[in-house]
Amino acid sequence: MLNNQVPVTVLTGFLGSGKTTLLNRILTENHGKRIAVIENEFGEIGVDNDLVIGAEEEIFEMNNGCICCTVRGDLIRILGNLMKRRDKFDYIMVETTGLADPGPVAQTFFMDTEMKEKLQLDSVTTLVDAKHIWQHIDDSDEAREQIAFADVILLNKIDLVTEGELDQLEARIRSMNSAAKVYRTKDAVVEMDKILNVGGFDLDRAMEVDPQFMEPEYPFEWGGVYNLSVGTHELVLQEGPDPTMKVALVPVSASTDAALSAAVEPVVMVFSDDEHELSVGGTLQPSGQLIALNLTADELRFDVQIGRSGAYALFTEHHPDEFQAQLFGSGALVKPVVEREFKPDHEHDDEVTSVGITTPGDLDPNRLDAWISGLLMTKGVDIFRMKGILSIKGQSNRFVFQGVHMLFDGRPDRPWGIEPRYNSLIFIGRNLDRTELTEGFEACLA
Repeated sequence: MLNNQVPVTVLTGFLGSGKTTLLNRILTENHGKRIAVIENEFGEIGVDNDLVIGAEEEIFEMNNGCICCTVRGDLIRILGNLMKRRDKFDYIMVETTGLADPGPVAQTFFMDTEMKEKLQLDSVTTLVDAKHIWQHIDDSDEAREQIAFADVILLNKIDLVTEGELDQLEARIRSMNSAAKVYRTKDAVVEMDKILNVGGFDLDRAMEVDPQFMEPEYPFEWGGVYNLSVGTHELVLQEGPDPTMKVALVPVSASTDAALSAAVEPVVMVFSDDEHELSVGGTLQPSGQLIALNLTADELRFDVQIGRSGAYALFTEHHPDEFQAQLFGSGALVKPVVEREFKPDHEHDDEVTSVGITTPGDLDPNRLDAWISGLLMTKGVDIFRMKGILSIKGQSNRFVFQGVHMLFDGRPDRPWGIEPRYNSLIFIGRNLDRTELTEGFEACLA
């Protein structure tokens, strides 16, 4: 039987491992495939789209959250829209953030019925920075999960370490994932048939890595269906572990498990939308919007306005028990008719943050060089990743740069032409001082 499923490669790897370099190679190699790219970036501004060469019309950028959790709904939407123009491409690359857990991304292709029918996860391909991975492999869950879930692993930047160090790293990686195919690469140079159409994601191994792999992670921990009458009800909470809690209230067809289950995926989409803050005393309605309850007051009470009697499902970011949340109607406690707990989202390392800077104007190359050198010398340990596009005074071409810890590499790119000149860069790391970085950079303007 002809398999008309589109193969998908999920490209992952810790910050600065060389994912975009590999992606550029894939887009420029003569392999005969038309490739659509979905980019996901960590950080407040996106620059990867500018760093990826060619095929611009086929690149979709997602930089409003991490693809493995908050924007998984966006991924499903983009994939769905892509499949409407199925004749335009025959392969999809999904480049995740350097802090993504590939498990939930891979899961998307098995849990969503439409995705499962139309797409086939060909592999999770993970790049490993042979020099810098030692700084993260013991204290970063993301780095370990990226290796553990991989079908193909590229030990990249082998020119920066000795043969002995490579052997030591490969032994460590094989102890974490003995099934993956491992290739040693410099500048992510690898034969295309080793990473494209490699034969399919190994679901059985994924289940060994994470026995709950097929149990989806959701952006909410609890959902319950209430039978609510017309009028105003009251949601009462107590102080809990967080100052806010996201909720969504939606009408459902009946007070049944089936109706609750049918609401789950649409509410995943709701949780990927922008949130609307609701202060204490505000009114929650079954609007299908994502509401962030502000829980900083002494009396945590919210009205729940119901215009038509029926069954309504309330989904909450945290389990209601954490806030002793209760719903009242006419002074009486209203309990959910059916309820369900969901596998909670994994958590990222909250200490890792980003600082993005975008500004017009040309840069003085001497000041910039001195600032970058001093910055990497004093802060390089904490700066996991830096990348961007710069406008250098007197230079007609854009200057693109990439940095990983204390290593920095840059090159002239295409001419600015009639495009307005600007600078856009991002730092990702720990203990980043936004004011210091911004002022330091702006002092380099000519």
